Amino acid sequence: MKNRLALLATLALSLPAAAQEWVSLFDGKTLTGWEQHSGTAQYRVQDGAIVGKTVPNTGNSFLCTAKKYGDFILEIEFKVDPAMNSGIQFRSNYYEKETEVEIAGKKKKFPADRVHGYQFEIDPSARAYTGGVYDEGRRGWLFDLKNNEAARKAFKQGEWNKARIECRGSSIKTFINDVPAADFTDDMTKEGVIALQVHGIGKKAEAVGKEVMWRNIRIQELK
Repeated sequence: MKNRLALLATLALSLPAAAQEWVSLFDGKTLTGWEQHSGTAQYRVQDGAIVGKTVPNTGNSFLCTAKKYGDFILEIEFKVDPAMNSGIQFRSNYYEKETEVEIAGKKKKFPADRVHGYQFEIDPSARAYTGGVYDEGRRGWLFDLKNNEAARKAFKQGEWNKARIECRGSSIKTFINDVPAADFTDDMTKEGVIALQVHGIGKKAEAVGKEVMWRNIRIQELK
């Protein structure tokens, strides 16, 4: 009897996580369910998409879901100005007050409201790392695309692109236009918000007013 129970437990653990129905995170008309943190970039809804616009003299800005997510599949379509940098945060968090924590043996101080965590990179530059994973505000690159030429070529400049992020326990996988991009394991953060980043531009006048758009944002939670 004990052997049978052990076998059933092993089989259960080997099965893929059960998925719920797809849920839209954006109604196409309003920013209901979203809240802005960190910087002061401008966000608005236009033609069924969320539009993020750069402004001077601010740090990175994030439009975050009010809800946190752990294991899930997330899909988002995006289009970005070729002169800017952006990203899609997942399993990301922020502190209500200045907080010091230890990361990789080193102490790091986070200002209040500073969003940090995993980021699906949106990089229209010649480097072409769109789909790589960057640890925003913490450890830097976790999985770049220098050894994944297929993913670097998958991004479509000036067009709508599809991002897919899969989080199952410590397993993190990303796809750009259905081409596998990042694939690694990391267990630093198990849940957090989804967020849309507009990168800070400092005092660069030529970078003011650049826009990135996101639409058809949906998530499938895994149980």
